[in-house]
Amino acid sequence: MSIEKSSRVVMLSGGDESVQLLGKHDRHFSLVEDIFAVRLIPKGHELVIEGPQEDVDAVYHLFQELLAHIRKGHLLTDREFEYALKLAGQGEGSMIRTIFSDLVLVTPRGKQIRPKTIGQKRYLEAMRRHDLVLSIGPAGTGKTYLALAMAVDALKNKQVQRLILTRPAVEAGEHLGFLPGDIQEKVDPYLRPIYDGLYDLLGVETFVKYKERGTIEIAPLAYMRGRTLDDSFIILDEGQNATSEQMKMFLTRLGFGSKAIITGDITQIDLPRGRYSGLEEAPRILSGIEGIALVYLTEKDVVRHPLVQSIIRAYEAYEAARGRDRDAKEDNSL
Repeated sequence: MSIEKSSRVVMLSGGDESVQLLGKHDRHFSLVEDIFAVRLIPKGHELVIEGPQEDVDAVYHLFQELLAHIRKGHLLTDREFEYALKLAGQGEGSMIRTIFSDLVLVTPRGKQIRPKTIGQKRYLEAMRRHDLVLSIGPAGTGKTYLALAMAVDALKNKQVQRLILTRPAVEAGEHLGFLPGDIQEKVDPYLRPIYDGLYDLLGVETFVKYKERGTIEIAPLAYMRGRTLDDSFIILDEGQNATSEQMKMFLTRLGFGSKAIITGDITQIDLPRGRYSGLEEAPRILSGIEGIALVYLTEKDVVRHPLVQSIIRAYEAYEAARGRDRDAKEDNSL
């Protein structure tokens, strides 16, 4: 039985638009043709799509959706194109609009902060709808950066009066006194990732101004004890390194008009042997409480170098195999 062939034409209005949609030197062509049985033929300001009708229609609608966002000012990256193409190949092309239309804020350098995956979109929605969100996932999934972006947006729109950002300084511990400088200088190295994110989102001058006024406070988790935090957007980063006692202490700091986000990766716990991670424990304790959301991000939500996804999967497979070997040894010893 012969497959019905079809063709459709996508109209392109200019060079920059073409580069974003088709990639530099048309590098997106091969990506599309690897997933769909189509042939792409550029003809001036026209792009002809040829192939089986179902695939032609899928690629045509994908390109039209992406062009609509590009024409609204969305700066489409290669990574975003690849993710959108993957969604279209899985029959989930309708999710592209949901993801790319969600603009959180624009940085002083013009960088547009948006979700890049379905998981990140769910994470943003959870932060908008809940006063307490626990976000668990591997490195590179945007847990901290998106929380910082939401915090900056809330501050700019006067939804909160201040940002309070904290991390457990696990490695500092008993060695803190040996580091040079005052207490702020001692802990700053452990809070550097938060500083870097805020420099990007606010610009250095604005960040320094907010910090000097006390509008932004960055401190180790231990500094939260005994406080009630009203009208604040509070982020606990690297929450997997908070002990059970520290996690309870942090959770009970939440005051009126405040929102708290806890991020962490429970596969990277740095606590001493015998100390239990509060982030690993919290979902079991807090499940079912209204107003609390738990968001799990996976390697599918990684937005760093493509190799990071492969590295995460390799480590997960290795750790699973090591766990099976350990269980087998224990069974044999019985």
